[in-house]
Amino acid sequence: MKTIRLSIIGFGAVGQGIANALLQKQEYLESAGLNLKVVAISDSHGACIDLDGVDLEAAIERKKESGSIATSGVMSLEVIRDVDHELVVEVTPTNIDNGEPGLTYMLEAFRHGRHVVTSNKGPLALKYSQLCDEAKKNAVHFRYEATVGGAMPILNLAQDALAGNKIIAIEGILNGTCNYILSRMTEEGLSYQHVLGEAQELGYAETDPTYDVEGIDSACKLVILANSIFGMDVTYNDVEVTGITRITPEALTLAGDEGMVIKLIGEVKDGENGIIKVSPKLVPEQHPLAVGGTLNVALLKTDMAGPVCVTGKGAGSMETASAILSDIIAICKNSH
Repeated sequence: MKTIRLSIIGFGAVGQGIANALLQKQEYLESAGLNLKVVAISDSHGACIDLDGVDLEAAIERKKESGSIATSGVMSLEVIRDVDHELVVEVTPTNIDNGEPGLTYMLEAFRHGRHVVTSNKGPLALKYSQLCDEAKKNAVHFRYEATVGGAMPILNLAQDALAGNKIIAIEGILNGTCNYILSRMTEEGLSYQHVLGEAQELGYAETDPTYDVEGIDSACKLVILANSIFGMDVTYNDVEVTGITRITPEALTLAGDEGMVIKLIGEVKDGENGIIKVSPKLVPEQHPLAVGGTLNVALLKTDMAGPVCVTGKGAGSMETASAILSDIIAICKNSH
């Protein structure tokens, strides 16, 4: 049985989702010869540390009751530096302004010889090359499937399942909130503001929905795809971004009359006529990209396999935990 000790840095919805996933999948992991032992969990108030393994059920309960995981004043950076473990799961909130505090946490983990798995888009959208260089320099694994499509495996699909193919272009719907809003507006003829309020009530949109509706979240994901699959060395500032806030029910009706729907599409293509942009586009109703609700979809155009399409839930606590768990398992299998 291979034991990997890990910390969970950030214990909001995603962090708790990971704890729940580890509890649910304990039998599966054991059958795969893996013992994943969480030795520390931290949030913005402090940490709980137990080198014999944190009681995950108690930790989830404590967070719900008191709003914090903390049983000590030890902060996240100290956990990463001082607690003896192999792998850091970094799931603090995305900050597109400077990538902090996630950027510092990841770099610190690499410098202490710890593998990193993350769902945090900000650091990768701003400092992708620096993070990859630091991981390589310290001979550790760095995986981030959960940053792009939640449960939808785009990176692993492109890099593993489609290995040997040249990926020519990728286009897709990379934000479930926008897709929900546009789908509802199309189906019911409702205004943007009305459906946004509905999405906020259902928990699909944040109180401040700017990251989603202005296309910022999609642009961050596109940068990660451009860098990791196409080696483009771009940042968020290189993306041409238009959101969905100005789309009217009338525009959607006109599109419908022509057998089309309007979707917020991210596109990335390398080479002489390179593209990296997020914008509303007309999509034929029968096209693979015309998915509804909160679904995400990506269409990878390849030289040998042709077009390959993958659809899935792009957000949600357990869906994101699914991608993180698959990255953790991959590191366990590939590390010596």
